[in-house]
Amino acid sequence: MYAWFYGLIMAMQARPSYIINGDLSQTIKPLDRGLAYGDGVFRTMQTKGGMPVCWPLHYQKLVADCAAIGIVCPSADLLMHDFVQLLVEPDLESNKLGVAKIIITRGEGERGYKTPAVTCPSRILIQSTMPGYAPDTYTTGVDLHLCELRLAPQPKLAGIKHLNRLENIMARMEWRDDAAFDGLLLDQQDNAIECTMANLFARYGNQLLTPDLMQCGVSGITRERILSLASVLNLTVQITQMPLARLMQADEVLICNSLFGVFQVRSIQNTSWPQQALAKNFRTLLTHD
Repeated sequence: MYAWFYGLIMAMQARPSYIINGDLSQTIKPLDRGLAYGDGVFRTMQTKGGMPVCWPLHYQKLVADCAAIGIVCPSADLLMHDFVQLLVEPDLESNKLGVAKIIITRGEGERGYKTPAVTCPSRILIQSTMPGYAPDTYTTGVDLHLCELRLAPQPKLAGIKHLNRLENIMARMEWRDDAAFDGLLLDQQDNAIECTMANLFARYGNQLLTPDLMQCGVSGITRERILSLASVLNLTVQITQMPLARLMQADEVLICNSLFGVFQVRSIQNTSWPQQALAKNFRTLLTHD
């Protein structure tokens, strides 16, 4: 009697959560340079009903990051076709939130660092469920672990979301409990740069500061959106160096990314901040932008 229902459930469970080069059954080859050398870039984004949120901004950044390391980015139409293929039909009618990750690699090549004269970029789209966040993260804020690892300067890769993320992985290994939501990363001169999975802002009066990412760090699209929306809240923005001591003197500290939007920072080490409204105000603006 319920065989059809059981069959449907099994089919949904068996359906891949990723698509490679437009093929639901394809796999990554051992000689793909993304696997061998981290030779590629990626974007992580929120989806609604299976389709990407803020797609024009994400695609614009994907193209720019690909160009920075000499990869021809697949067209927006091609990537959107991958989204449609990966969709489970009921998702089209829903407002369910999810997560999509797009990976673009240089493609296959021979052993060695020398890039092939002609390459065919590989594209990977992975869809997953939206992470759950504790309710108090939206009200009282989050605590940050101050990472011991220091980011290395590399101006040619600064701002790019490339596949070489060992610094972030090693930093994230510094804590295992859930007391810290994320880790604060500094550079070699103890300037605050970002978190392991988020960009950073600090408010001083009516000035909103964010770290300069010319030497290291990743420039996310939510960071760019906040910079463009700050004037709505009568804030002036400044991109500047932010020594840790200066950050600790901020009136308010925020972190942001494309999945959770904006959270207030409640504490870093022994410094704490009271509950305030700026993160909530920015989340409202981002929702309606």
